[in-house]
Amino acid sequence: MIFYFTGTGNTRWAAEKLAEATGEELLYIPDEQRKGKCEYTMKEGERLGFCFPTHGWQPPRIVREFVRQSTFHVQSSTFIYALTTCGDNMGELMTIFEQELKAKELWLDTSFAVVMPESNVCFSFLHLDTKEKEQEKIAAAQERMKHISEVIKNQQKGVHELVKGAIPRTYSYVIGGYYNKHLINDEKFWVDEEACIKCGLCARLCPVDDIEGAPPVWIHNGRCTNCLACYHHCPRHAIHWGKMKRGQYVFNKREDRKS
Repeated sequence: MIFYFTGTGNTRWAAEKLAEATGEELLYIPDEQRKGKCEYTMKEGERLGFCFPTHGWQPPRIVREFVRQSTFHVQSSTFIYALTTCGDNMGELMTIFEQELKAKELWLDTSFAVVMPESNVCFSFLHLDTKEKEQEKIAAAQERMKHISEVIKNQQKGVHELVKGAIPRTYSYVIGGYYNKHLINDEKFWVDEEACIKCGLCARLCPVDDIEGAPPVWIHNGRCTNCLACYHHCPRHAIHWGKMKRGQYVFNKREDRKS
């Protein structure tokens, strides 16, 4: 089983590559949560994978909540791995995620970070990549996923290829701590109603069902995970976050993506 979460499509693409290599089932975390009871029994020899983006140098809130509310019946042979996508680095994200797994008596065998185009528009010091840089990162990620797919297919344990950055603890526990505590909410989203074409795409893509109507209205259900799917996928860039004017990014601009 491969459980994944995505906002702009970076992580979905990586998870799809792993599913192709291993032949294992791909499960979208928000869909699993909507089903209610999250209980899974692993078959003998089956891998258990988690794929998700880096949000403020920490695992996304929705992913952490999913692990906490789920029950995983694993076998002694179950190979457990995690993969995160990040704009440049992921700090101590994997250490934090390992703690979530350990609380469920799950032990991470192998982990990876894959650098992908930047999508965070919530920090003033972060900027989206140029189109040229996007293509460079995607090309490098394509080669990297070939290697990662082989490692996971062969269930190689003890492989931890991460991109922590120069000051990982500061990234995750200081800057990321502030970001995830104070900025992970829907309060700063707003819509330019003159630009909005009332297509309803943002509401359909919201993984936590926090948007309704057209033009969109955020219902403040307390579940926003700040994935920015609504922001980046808007066909008229009518949705904004805060006062900063930033561009948009969607992986390869595929139209058939859930989020």
